Amino acid sequence: MKRFLGRKLFLSILGISLLGSAHAQEAKDTLALTLDKALQVAMDENPTIKVSNKEIELKKVANKEAWQTLLPQVDINGQLNHTIKAAEMNLGGQSFKMGKDNSNTVNAALAVSLPLFAPAVYKTMSLTQTDIELAVEKSRASKLDLVNQVTKAYYQLLLTQDSYLVLKESYQVAEENYKVVCAKYSQGTVSEFDKISAEVQMRSIKPNLISAENAVTLAQLQLKVLMGITSDVTLKINDELMRYESGVFANQLTEDLEGLKNNSTIKQLELNQTLLNKNLGIAKMGFLPTLSMSLNYQFQSLYNSNLNLFNYSWGNSSAMVFNLSIPLYKAKNFTKVKSTRIQMTQLELTKIDTERKLNMQATAYRNNMAKSSEQVVSNRETVMQAKKAVQIAGKRYDVGKGTVLELNSSQVSLTQAQLTYNQSIYDYLVAKADLDQLFGKE
Repeated sequence: MKRFLGRKLFLSILGISLLGSAHAQEAKDTLALTLDKALQVAMDENPTIKVSNKEIELKKVANKEAWQTLLPQVDINGQLNHTIKAAEMNLGGQSFKMGKDNSNTVNAALAVSLPLFAPAVYKTMSLTQTDIELAVEKSRASKLDLVNQVTKAYYQLLLTQDSYLVLKESYQVAEENYKVVCAKYSQGTVSEFDKISAEVQMRSIKPNLISAENAVTLAQLQLKVLMGITSDVTLKINDELMRYESGVFANQLTEDLEGLKNNSTIKQLELNQTLLNKNLGIAKMGFLPTLSMSLNYQFQSLYNSNLNLFNYSWGNSSAMVFNLSIPLYKAKNFTKVKSTRIQMTQLELTKIDTERKLNMQATAYRNNMAKSSEQVVSNRETVMQAKKAVQIAGKRYDVGKGTVLELNSSQVSLTQAQLTYNQSIYDYLVAKADLDQLFGKE
């Protein structure tokens, strides 16, 4: 009896554990999502951001390599030379052996070299620092681009979800109307034409409803890819485009005074100009002298007949050498200075052209936002009027003064008005997201 109770208790505990694990797994695979949450996940999981961060680390390593050039370089060299037959020299009828046959000569040296004056290295150190700043700006550009893509993908998902709900509601209303008409047709109060019209209206919405459902699935997959999460995670979004309507009019009251000051493309062009200026300085450093010092300490043992290094007779020598190099003429230096100046002129012209194009894009985005905000107001009124028209048409049809065509037409107008209303809010939000990216807003 006790064994039976113990087994029953064990199975109960096991069942509760498995049930809790199942609920935990279900909660884990469902992600409650907002726009801020989507952006946060994308910043943590998207591979593009990770690659750009690694690029910054790579530039920092290159910066260390630049200043490490000024550190002393220490080398230890060893050489064992076994002479099989020494060379013989004949001078004035007398022969001299240039060594000893079947002997070993060993050399061991310690060499230390240090640059004392290297102007090109000093300029390169400042160059790599600017290179790090450029890598950081490119990383910021990747983040801004990802924010723009995730934001628009999130709004796209909201648009598809809202469109699906509008069409679903329209289909349900058409289905209810069809049931009512069928009931009246069976009683002989309406004609067969009304019944057919109601059925056609209901069936004509079904393909659009299926397409909207597929659009929701594709929008979810696109957002998952940008966020860097797997497709088996279920996204749960309790949001709708209508909630962003107040922001449409609030944003009209604010004006960006900084303009393109924080635009990533302009910043990268400015950093590239700085790099070219420093490259020009490095090219000019090629006309300056360089000074380096080297210290050599050497052990040497000659003409040994065996390989027992500990029994050799060793001698040592040391030397300190200063090496001064003064460039008198090197045509490559002049060519490099000239080509760098041409590149600087090209980059300046590119920057002017880019600023003009970006200002044109900013104007286009602002115009789209203004047009969309006007459409939001107009479409909202249209939706309200369309709802009233549906109510009036329904009452007219109920009392026998209206036709089913009027009822269907009013319902189609309402559906179209709701879809257009959601589209106008979406258009505004997308233009606002593009404008924010253009102005470099994080």
